[in-house]
Amino acid sequence: MARTPPWWYDPTQAPPLPARLLAGAYGAAISARAALYRRRWLRAHGVDVPVLVVGNLVAGGSGKTPLTIAIVERLRAEGWAPGVASRGHGRADPRTARWVDATTDARLGGDEPVLVAMRTGAPVRVDRDRVAAARALVEAGCDVVVCDDGLQHYRLRRDVEIEVQDGRRRHGNGRLLPAGPLREPAARARCCDFHVVNLGSDGDAQAGFGEWPMRLVAGDAKPLAGGRPQPLAAFAGQRVHAVAGIGDPERFFAMLRAAGLAVVPHAFDDHHAYVAADLQFGSDLPVLMTEKDAVKCAAFAGARAYGVPVRAELPEAFWIALLEKLRGGQGRNAGG
Repeated sequence: MARTPPWWYDPTQAPPLPARLLAGAYGAAISARAALYRRRWLRAHGVDVPVLVVGNLVAGGSGKTPLTIAIVERLRAEGWAPGVASRGHGRADPRTARWVDATTDARLGGDEPVLVAMRTGAPVRVDRDRVAAARALVEAGCDVVVCDDGLQHYRLRRDVEIEVQDGRRRHGNGRLLPAGPLREPAARARCCDFHVVNLGSDGDAQAGFGEWPMRLVAGDAKPLAGGRPQPLAAFAGQRVHAVAGIGDPERFFAMLRAAGLAVVPHAFDDHHAYVAADLQFGSDLPVLMTEKDAVKCAAFAGARAYGVPVRAELPEAFWIALLEKLRGGQGRNAGG
């Protein structure tokens, strides 16, 4: 994903005219597509098990993957056999469908699917066609399909939709791509069953009425070269290189600062394809990176490189409501 244009989240900057014109054309196209599905001129395909979609309306990250991991873990604890469907953004061969596990090269499986497989051990299928991915998971024995992203993939009928928002950036300037960050109009959120707000660690975001708060809690830093994990407190008061190739790198940097680390930030584009030179900063400071980046850097990162995992925490009432909705879902089209 390209670097975020400054006007997306800065209300003092107006989008340039070409971006506004393109946004108008884009909006007309997606409105026409949604209408075709509402009128059943384009067909949505279901599978024989419930489908739960975790997505967002904005381009870029908002905390979908940590929430997906938490959902898979909770479903398994409740007796379900979940599987995960993903497009696998950033893959080297996006036309090839494949199974992903903890040993899959992130260049082939995608950084987020590999991370989900590594953390959960659940079956993970990457495919541009999420209907085909869902069917493969059902054939493999899964009794619920969790889609990491895919609110806009209307071909797959879903039972539950969860919109995830960054609590600080929200919907940005409220405009459609490329004048703003929205993939669909903000009104599309009303079709979603749950609204989860990633509050971060800096205390400047709050969940509103009808929204469920989510906090990402950092775990111990894991050496990429192997060895004993270290609590973040072990780095407190030290200068560290912080590497983040996610939708909002500043969120990761803020989390480390809140733990008392002196951060030297290094922001990369979301789904960045790292090479060894990217981690050569000219000093011997520890290098701490997101777990999503770590799955791509483990092969060449030095002995001082660590991945920092996060765990999504939500109120128990959210899980009760989600499970009730999932058990009672009848399947529906999104967007109408």
